[in-house]
Amino acid sequence: MPAVHWTLGVLALFLAPIVVADSAPDPLFQSDEILSVRISAPMATLLSERPDDEELPAKFRYTAADGSSAEFDIEIRTRGRYRRQAHVCSFPPLRLDFKTSAVKDSLFHKQDKLKLVTHCQASSRYEQALLREYLVYRILNVLTEKSYKVRMMLITYVDADGKHEDVTQHGFVIERDDRFAKRVGTPILDIPKTSVKSIDPRYMNLGSVFQYMIGNTDFSPIRAAPGESCCHNYELYGNDGEPILAVPYDFDQSGFVDAPHATPNDRFKLSSVRERLYRGRCTNNEHLPATIAHFIDRRNAVNAVLNSLPQVSKSSLKTMSKYVDRFYAVITSERSINKELIKACI
Repeated sequence: MPAVHWTLGVLALFLAPIVVADSAPDPLFQSDEILSVRISAPMATLLSERPDDEELPAKFRYTAADGSSAEFDIEIRTRGRYRRQAHVCSFPPLRLDFKTSAVKDSLFHKQDKLKLVTHCQASSRYEQALLREYLVYRILNVLTEKSYKVRMMLITYVDADGKHEDVTQHGFVIERDDRFAKRVGTPILDIPKTSVKSIDPRYMNLGSVFQYMIGNTDFSPIRAAPGESCCHNYELYGNDGEPILAVPYDFDQSGFVDAPHATPNDRFKLSSVRERLYRGRCTNNEHLPATIAHFIDRRNAVNAVLNSLPQVSKSSLKTMSKYVDRFYAVITSERSINKELIKACI
């Protein structure tokens, strides 16, 4: 691809809103306060059998920052593919199934089947990886409202079988796809695959630069991995006759998160998960000036997110900050933009 010549002064001329949401998120996702939660469930069964098609009875209790609390009967099961494997995570990701009638007018109003991202292993290194993945979602939130909201929780897991001691760990829930669809006014698409030309180019370009920012290559916005529904770590939304919105999720394989279980993508011959590789589409290069200007404009907001969570260790914060700084060093250099983005597009 030919080099694109620009200056940082000219970049501002391209700055425009990337995408805006149409309504406020559900009550659960309107605060960044950490929610105190207690889940009583047959944890011994969940950890040993890891059911992904059978739900088990559980009780869910939360206490909000203002002291209000409530308890619900819910159903629970494990979920996911990679992290559900026992050799990867001793504690698998979970799905919490609420009864919408029971949670009406509570903090969990309108919630049903919530994805819970858990700590994977009981160690400080895994805890920091979980906190960093949560911050990835929060960074994307400050770049575009058309991204999944998240809520951090401090969870005490109680084994109703009485075989395991109580465990308290951080975890976070992710906005449901149907609630996201309602919020942005765009229905979910259930299709086996799509094409680059069918996807909103400006939003896709923002997503591509974002994936480069966090050092992620474990995704495809147009097709699924074998045995998965479309698309790989992207959910598709769209109305008839309109461009598709391809929304990214699941960032544990990124260099920003640097999870202990993460491995470099063999397909790209990367030496480390922290090595960046741009996977943006060449047909969207015309949108790069606006996208880059947007990232530069939101830099202070990104830095604020990095510093927003006291539970992040000093060493983890230092590592994250340096990683983000290196990204900004690339997108504020014409030479680096041409080398790392323009000429590396696919």
